[in-house]
Order: sequence, then structure tokens, then C-alpha cells
Amino acid sequence: MNWGGSKSGSGLKRVEAGTTGDEDDKLRRRNVIPNLKALGRLNPGFGISLGITVFFLTVMVVLPLSALTLRAAGLGARGFLDRVMSPAAMASYRLTIFSSLIAAALNAVFGFIAAWALVRCPFPGRRLIDALIDLPFAVPGSVGGIAIAAMVSKNGILGRFLVPMGIEIAYTPAAVPFALMFAGLPFVVRSVQPVLENLDPSAEEAAGMLGAAPLQTFFRVILPAALPALGSGALMAFIRGLGEFGTVIFVSGNIPFRSEVTTQVIYSRIDQYDREGAAAIAAVVLLFTLLVSILAGSIGPLRLRLLRRSASIPIQGC
Repeated sequence: MNWGGSKSGSGLKRVEAGTTGDEDDKLRRRNVIPNLKALGRLNPGFGISLGITVFFLTVMVVLPLSALTLRAAGLGARGFLDRVMSPAAMASYRLTIFSSLIAAALNAVFGFIAAWALVRCPFPGRRLIDALIDLPFAVPGSVGGIAIAAMVSKNGILGRFLVPMGIEIAYTPAAVPFALMFAGLPFVVRSVQPVLENLDPSAEEAAGMLGAAPLQTFFRVILPAALPALGSGALMAFIRGLGEFGTVIFVSGNIPFRSEVTTQVIYSRIDQYDREGAAAIAAVVLLFTLLVSILAGSIGPLRLRLLRRSASIPIQGC
């Protein structure tokens, strides 16, 4: 076969068509980029749907956050730093972040166990418990805060036994992570539950046939598949804790420098007619929340890497 003639022939065809090899490559790369007009033809209503989505997000998200940023920027650099680095604000940052971390870690453990029980353990009343998991989503935060205060206060269901032992939760800093656990538990359960439901049982069966113990199967097969969803749910619970207000204020006591969270500091600034200071502290919370949200969004690629890594690890029998 005359390969040389074939190459020259294709080159002659490109020259006759008035294009070169470089131009062909550019055309190919240009065709890879999605064509909005083509999408509109393939998906009727695409343009209208995209326009409504952009408009809604602009009005409901972009414009309010831009207004908040502009209000905070009106203080100037010196005024902004004075507000966001005041002793009360710094104390609230430490309490809020530390409490949110504790609540997210505990929710990761107990949320995974709850999701496992709902998926793998058939028992009477499972549907009722599954519905109760979403209760923090449905009830107002103030209702949850009052309920927790009624439970852990001095005369509460648990408080009457804990207080005589010297364990006080209500109106102390310990009440903050307790309240944040109530608000963030559904994020972990609802993130992990679909993953456990869709796990291929053949992988577990294959691990058992290869001689893996139940704990080996859990740590080598199940956990790597559920870990990204677990991390994503824990991060979402952490983000929820950073901005939680109603659940916390009714049970923490709101004592400055001791049990006052950042959202309560923002509310206090507004109550003192310092709206610029409230906007500055809120901008700090917004920036931190945005960074954590970006981290949560990067867990998807991590899941693929973990799945490939777990698939390449040989399972040895005991």
C-alpha cells in the first residue's frame, strides 16, 4: 500500500479546499465547544430556562451578596478590620468554628450509623425514623432550640439527671455544638443513605469469597465508596453550623465572650444600629462559607480516586 501517496493526496485535498492542517485542528477544537444554538434546537425551551435560571440566581443570590459586600466595603479598610477583629467578634469566631467542627464530626459518626441502620437493618418503625430524620429541615430553628432547652435545662428530661452530676449543658458553651448537631444531622444521613442503597452487593460478596472478614469488607469495600458522601454531608453540616441562629440562641445563653455565636453578634450589631459592622462580620462568614463550599464541591473527583484506589487493593484472608 502506498502510504506516502495517501498522505500527499490528503494534503492536496486540504489545499484544494483552501484549508491547512492547523486550520482543521482549530475547526475540530471549535466544534468541541458546546453550541448554544444547537442546544436550543435539541432542547426546546433551553434559552428560556437558562434565562430564568440566571435571572433568579442573580436576584436571589448575586444581588443580595453584592449589596452586603458593598455595605461592608463602605467602612474602609481600617473600619472593616476594627469591626471584624473586635474582641467580641474574634471570640464568636472561635466558638462558632470549634462548635461546628465538633457537631459535624459527631454527626458524621452517628449519621453514618443511622444511614446504615435505615438501609441495611429492616426493623419495625423504620419509616417513622426515616421521617424523623428530616424533622430539623421542617421545623423552625426556634422550635428546635426551645425543645433542646426543655430537654437539657435544670428541670428537663435529661437535665434533671445531668445537673446533679455536675454536667450542665443549657446556657453554656456546651449547648452550642449540641444544638448544631440537631440542625446538621439530616445533611449527613441524606448524603450517605443513597450511596449505601446503590452499593453493588456483588463487590461485598466477592470480598467474602476471597476470604475477607466482615471488618475488612467494611473498610476496604464499603467505606471507600461511602467516604466522599460522608465527607460532603459533614461539610454541609459544618456550613449549616456556621450560619445557624434560631436553634442556638434559645439554648446557649448568648453570653458575650463565652457562649455568643457569630450570628448572634451580627444580630447584636443590627440591634445597636451598626449595620455596617454587621455587614462586615457577615462578609467574613460569607467568605469562609464560600471556601468550605468549594472544598465540598471538590469531593466528587476525590470519590473517583478513592474508588480506583480501593479497587486496586488486594484483599487478604485472615
